[in-house]
Amino acid sequence: MNLLFSNDRQGEYPASWYAATTEFLPVFAPLRGEVSAEVCIVGAGYTGLSAALELARAGRRVVVLEAHRVGFGASGRNGGQLGSGQRVDQQGLEKLVGRADAATYWALGEDAKALVKRLIAEHGIDCHLKPGVAWTGASTAQVAELHGYVDFLRERYGYAHAETLDAEACRALCPSPAYVGGMIDRDAAHLHPLRLAVGLARAARDAGAVIHEGSYVHHVEPGLVQTAADRVRADHVILAGNGYLGSLDRKVRARVMPINNFIAATEPLDDRAAQVLTEDVAVADSRFVVNYFRLSHDKRLLFGGGESYGYRFPSDIAAKVRRPMTEIFPHLADVKIDYAWGGTLAITMKRLPYLAQVAPGVLSASGYSGHGLGTATHAGWLMARAIMGEQEGFETMSALPVPAFPGGGMLRTPLLSLAMSWYALRDRLGI
Repeated sequence: MNLLFSNDRQGEYPASWYAATTEFLPVFAPLRGEVSAEVCIVGAGYTGLSAALELARAGRRVVVLEAHRVGFGASGRNGGQLGSGQRVDQQGLEKLVGRADAATYWALGEDAKALVKRLIAEHGIDCHLKPGVAWTGASTAQVAELHGYVDFLRERYGYAHAETLDAEACRALCPSPAYVGGMIDRDAAHLHPLRLAVGLARAARDAGAVIHEGSYVHHVEPGLVQTAADRVRADHVILAGNGYLGSLDRKVRARVMPINNFIAATEPLDDRAAQVLTEDVAVADSRFVVNYFRLSHDKRLLFGGGESYGYRFPSDIAAKVRRPMTEIFPHLADVKIDYAWGGTLAITMKRLPYLAQVAPGVLSASGYSGHGLGTATHAGWLMARAIMGEQEGFETMSALPVPAFPGGGMLRTPLLSLAMSWYALRDRLGI
């Protein structure tokens, strides 16, 4: 079974609020016959489109192959949060790689955030970019940890954009009985993710990249990318499928695992929007299975919660998301859900992205672990620069410790499901 076709109609975007509020590009024709390129990119999400844009602007002949539509996967379905640094916080990174290297990865994470903002500005992408992401805690211990992290960032990294939220300030920002404090990062941001993906595709096309939709890749080897009956011969190949990459590369598959996450969009809340947030910021909480939410530009609550680890999405996604949503906002139990959708992202063992040269002339980036909006866009840019001879950034990211999952292909999914279920139980018990 293939995640590309398990839950969606071929060539169609899921029925999400994002799709309902996006002006799409005309359909790009499928690949036909045999073509040649300097670079062939598999996947038209943030990674692939960012790489295509950078390469095409430099005059390289680029072909992008997408099985469905541009932004079809996690790039067009995610929570829309553009975070600072890496997915692993700086305290955790220092333990993993040491203080000096952690500082390098912090700087690269900040480069990723700045890159997204720059691309939006340069290409006039109307994706409702707004500043501010808050992290909330449900216990005094979690809040103390978040407050300590604000101090750590300020003292160790000179980061002045993070502020603590005590119980009163947190409740004033987010009137939920579930949270007792937290922090807010004013330089992080949130946006409409599918509009960003479509905007990047438009920019890449206008720069000269050739994009083919409806072109499902079956086989990749150095110099050759093969669909069912057609092929691209290229000097370089970029694998940018993330959770939808499937079995195209065994090295990636061993270290990068797809999981499913779900989002619901309520009916417009109008005056009740202030019962969710009193500022136009995004929020993520400190649970292991994270809840995340924000208000849309038409005052809906966009709430992400719940995960699954098989191929199929649940039959009632709205019900799956409503459960954590009403735990956080019990006063919205009567609110109607207008849209509910699922998407597949990819995680790694240590929640760090996996960038690698997996074969001669074949680069791959994936496993963004819920931090993909900035990291994926930056990874595409780094791979493009590496192909053009600037290796340092790509090699630095490639040095991150990303071990293979235990259990191999047969056992990794049930082992992960067991572990995640345990952590979800700890969340519910407040442990």
